[in-house]
This record gives sequence, C-alpha cells and structure tokens, in this order.
Amino acid sequence: MRPYSPDLTPPWKKPKPVPEVPADPGLVVEEPGTGFCGAVIRCEAGTVTLEDRFGKHRVFPMEPRGFLLEGRVVTLVRPSPTAPVRPTRTASGSVAVPGARARVARAGRIYVEGRHDAELVEKVWGDDLRIEGVVVEYLEGVDDLPSIVTAFAPGPDARLGVLVDHLVPGSKESRIAESVTSEHALVVGHPYIDIWQAVKPASVGIREWPRIPHGQDWKTGVCRALGWRVSNTGEAWQRILDSVRSYKDLEPALLGRVEELIDFVTAPA
Repeated sequence: MRPYSPDLTPPWKKPKPVPEVPADPGLVVEEPGTGFCGAVIRCEAGTVTLEDRFGKHRVFPMEPRGFLLEGRVVTLVRPSPTAPVRPTRTASGSVAVPGARARVARAGRIYVEGRHDAELVEKVWGDDLRIEGVVVEYLEGVDDLPSIVTAFAPGPDARLGVLVDHLVPGSKESRIAESVTSEHALVVGHPYIDIWQAVKPASVGIREWPRIPHGQDWKTGVCRALGWRVSNTGEAWQRILDSVRSYKDLEPALLGRVEELIDFVTAPA
C-alpha cells in the first residue's frame, strides 16, 4: 500500500499547482487557518507580517499554498529585491498618493521652535505637507514670536500655525502664545522640554528619557546620562531622528498637535 503524504493527499493524486505571488508591501491576503486578513508590511526569513484594518500585526510562515488572495489559494514568495516598493501609507499614517505632485505653497505657514522640530515634522508629515502646499519654518525660540506674527499678518487666506515646546500653564511660553492667538493664528504646544522627548524612548533604544536637574543644559545632561558624546548634541539628535520611521515612534501629545495645525492652516477660508 502506498503511503499518503502529510496533508493526506494520495501520492498518485498530486495537488494542482497554485500561483506564486510576490509578497509585496500592501498586498492583502488571508491566512485560512486563522482567518486573519491583512496587508503585507514585512517579509523576512521565511515569514510574512500582516497588518489588519485595526492595526494588529500577525506573523505567519510563508508555506506553500498558505494564503488566500481574493478567495484563491496562492503561495507567497519573497518579492524581487529589484522590484520597486511603493508604500501604501505615508510616515504620518495617511494614505499614500503615488505620483502626486507637490501643491504650490500656500500663503499660510506652520512655524516650529527650532531646526530639530522642523526636521522631525518633515520626516513624518513631509509627504502630507507637500500635497497640501504647507511650508514649515523654524523660529529659533519663541521670544520674538509677537513681532513675527505681526509681520506675517495672518488672515483668512494666510493662516498661521505655531508649535511651541514645553507649553504648560503659567510658563513664559504660554503667556506669549496667548498674546498672539487669534482667529487666524493658532498656537499649540506639547509638554516636553525639548522635541527629543516627543520620540518614544523604546524607539531610541532606551528605557526612558533621563531627568535632568533644573539649571543644567537639558540636551547636554541627556547625552551625559545616556553615555553619548556630550560635546556633540547634533550627532545625538541625528541618532534620535534616524530612529523615527513613522508616527508610531512619536508620543500622542505631539501627534495630535501637529495634525491640529495642519487642519487649521488648510481649512477653507
């Protein structure tokens, strides 16, 4: 008597071949054993990671005949390393628009406190901002914000949004923000001493951001506490920025404020 194969298929009845489909990012498939359905977000070491519509991730082995594509059994294979990868989402989590051209810049602007703030906003929201035609500039502090807002002269067709670090009740920053806020100028802020803290510690590879005693330079103190080169805070920032891949690496307190400013500046007149 001839033995059966492990899947109980008689050896004289070979299963029909099924299509091999590259596991390109964004491909939506179903794993029939669990019923989990999601888009491919990663493919590595014989496994594929799927993300469902609720943001839940599951990792499955890439076995022959292991998935359903539009109801048909398929075998997922690693995509060609030379195949172009087209993201389905931007770093901010919005739907990517392949081939979209940047819009002509609006008269409205978003101001942030410093260069690091601007670089972080660009990395996560850059695609969205170009489509909306929103330019981000940095101030190097908020002390001169009243005169800057006066010179900008915000109006219905030129709204101004400002993101301020460490905007807490009773602070100097909060008093300045109140003095310039109007119908066409919105100032919002996050509670962090510096934009560095708005990056989740786990994304940087640390347990938490160190607490630096009052009166010490915060960035220098952080570098010293973490064993980073104290003499080069720019190098430390680049290390932090490189750890940010998407909005998931940022604290919600920053995410909400940036989205609020984008909505404000792009709102119809």
